[in-house]
Amino acid sequence: MLICSFPANSKKILAEKKEISQEVALKWAKITLNFINRQPNKSPTFISRTLAYTGITMYESVVHSSTKYQSITQELNGLGKLPMPASGKIYDWETVLNAGQSKIVRLLWQPLKTEYGRYTIVMLDSLEKAILNERKSVVKDTAIISRSINYGKDIAESIYQWSMTDGGHEMNFKSFDPAYKYPQGTNYWVPPIGGQSPVLMPLHPYWGKNRSFIKADAELPVVPILPVSDDTTSAYFRQFKEVYIIQKNLTQEQKEIANWWGDDPAFTTAPPGHSYHLASIILKNKNADLVVAAMTFAKVGIACADAFINCWRNKYTYHSERPKAYIQRNIDKKFVQYWPEPPFPAFPSGHSTQMSATAEVLISVFGDKVSFVDDTHQGRPKDVVRNVDYKSRNFERISQIAEECGISRLYGGIHTMQDNDVGLVEGKKIGKNINQIKWKK
Repeated sequence: MLICSFPANSKKILAEKKEISQEVALKWAKITLNFINRQPNKSPTFISRTLAYTGITMYESVVHSSTKYQSITQELNGLGKLPMPASGKIYDWETVLNAGQSKIVRLLWQPLKTEYGRYTIVMLDSLEKAILNERKSVVKDTAIISRSINYGKDIAESIYQWSMTDGGHEMNFKSFDPAYKYPQGTNYWVPPIGGQSPVLMPLHPYWGKNRSFIKADAELPVVPILPVSDDTTSAYFRQFKEVYIIQKNLTQEQKEIANWWGDDPAFTTAPPGHSYHLASIILKNKNADLVVAAMTFAKVGIACADAFINCWRNKYTYHSERPKAYIQRNIDKKFVQYWPEPPFPAFPSGHSTQMSATAEVLISVFGDKVSFVDDTHQGRPKDVVRNVDYKSRNFERISQIAEECGISRLYGGIHTMQDNDVGLVEGKKIGKNINQIKWKK
């Protein structure tokens, strides 16, 4: 799609207003998740960060093609102005997006210079080249193609420079902190033996201090937690007793839900990747245009990233223990939960927080009543140990993904209902803050 770019105060009318296909955006979302899944050093925290910058780059690279939407740079925490398209010049916006996505993904991940690292880069090279060749077959003017490539790269470079100051830069190489000092006491979390990670260290304990993308999200206060107690009459005890009862009576359906939303980063792109893929599914169903698709990925990326910052700030404030330790100490010494514990404290649930934020921003674009099939894990080998197949899940409303993702943590035995409920509430606040940005002119 060719379109001229004019100054904001120009009275000229754009000669062409046809919507641009979302196809290039969807291709890049897919290859980005495939690329991330193959990286050796990935965590839900770091993945959420990279998807935010990737989504913002996608949106800012094409937003000036739109007569409805506008740049959000002034509303993002610490970003400021980005390069602008040259006045009166023609750009091919699919080419702009293609160049920007290729560059930002490489910059954010900096793959190790190994044979495997070169293999993963080939994935990006192949898609970038294929899309560029397609655009060259449509746009015969080499000056337009060259200008569009340079503009996309300039946007990516500027956003990458901004990313380097957020506190999470290259933290995929520093996921665990061996020097972290835990609070002392029986009811505090410690890395579990036999958990999701073989490393007995806390994952990114200072992530909650990172710069949020939206200022309002940084201002959200630490949320209250139930008073810790081993008293069998306390509300705190009842939370863990509920987990114990559910774990003793898990149905096959509940096991399938637990597995589906497990999103172990060792085998998947973690919860943020699941959210990003859900955005692709709904965009395909709605056949959105390029700018709406880019905006959707930006919203979901920011939602996941700020959700994890907010959640981690709370987690490492309370250092709340997981159900297994509490139940073994107070209810049943032989208790084993269904799903392995992740290497960070419990309260609140990261899955619940980020999926609630994701649902909120998706609803802002498409409304809640949207039927879709979540095929994120379709094709994964059967979990033979737990006798669970990975079967696609059907939803009639977007809000249902937050509800099911939240309850899955209870079925997994690694969270109490308090963890999930608070996560859902906090995630919704984060989503609302993102929606309040002035995306439209």
